[in-house]
Amino acid sequence: MLDHIITLFMLVMLQAVLGFDNLLYISLESKKAPKERQSFVRKMGIGLAIVFRIVLLFVLVKLISYFQDPVLHIPFTDVIEGHFNIHSIIVLIGGVFILFTAMKEIWHMVSFKNFTISNSKSNGSVSSVITMIVVMNVIFSFDSILSAMALTNVLWIMTTAIIIGGLLMIWLSEKVTEFLTKNRMYEVLGLFILFIVGIMLLTEGGHLAHLKLFGEEIVPMSKTTFYFVIVILVLIDIVQGRYQKKIMKAQELNKDEF
Repeated sequence: MLDHIITLFMLVMLQAVLGFDNLLYISLESKKAPKERQSFVRKMGIGLAIVFRIVLLFVLVKLISYFQDPVLHIPFTDVIEGHFNIHSIIVLIGGVFILFTAMKEIWHMVSFKNFTISNSKSNGSVSSVITMIVVMNVIFSFDSILSAMALTNVLWIMTTAIIIGGLLMIWLSEKVTEFLTKNRMYEVLGLFILFIVGIMLLTEGGHLAHLKLFGEEIVPMSKTTFYFVIVILVLIDIVQGRYQKKIMKAQELNKDEF
């Protein structure tokens, strides 16, 4: 029994670590819903995603070989070649969508002419936002479920870890969204982190498909590299913010002197 408890604790920690990128996506995506419905969207989206994660867990346990068997082959040697399975295709699609979402939001920030301070970009319906949260949550969950299956084959432990991890995500999503709402400047940082998440998914999907471009095999970005890049981005943002404040303060002092 003690072994089961330790394994459950490890799986919950694994869900938390691997779920950071998912959590960031949920917080940013929920802002597309009307402001008064955003909390409901996050809770409902993650709640439904928990159900689909459990379903996906049972499907993977029973049909794991079908997800790993090649279903598509690209034979252009020394240009592009690979053996795609269902798992790799899903991850690649998720990566492309995340990249598209991040680039679209970044472009929106730098291209619009009339700047207004608003806590919400309510340009999506509640159902569409919930659907996107659920779909991307399932895509992000592949790694965590496969990692869980490598640690244990006890279904109730994996199911319990998914439920606990989902409840933690509901709680943390509120905190992350609240922080981004109060600190709007960090939305830019969040979008660039999301951009890196998309690249990470593309490299992971390419690796799963044994994809080669011009004879060079795609190497997956490790979680260690991912978190290292995030730390560097955060440090750059903090240093740049403080430096900008010093410049503005110096400019104000110079104005006062004249």
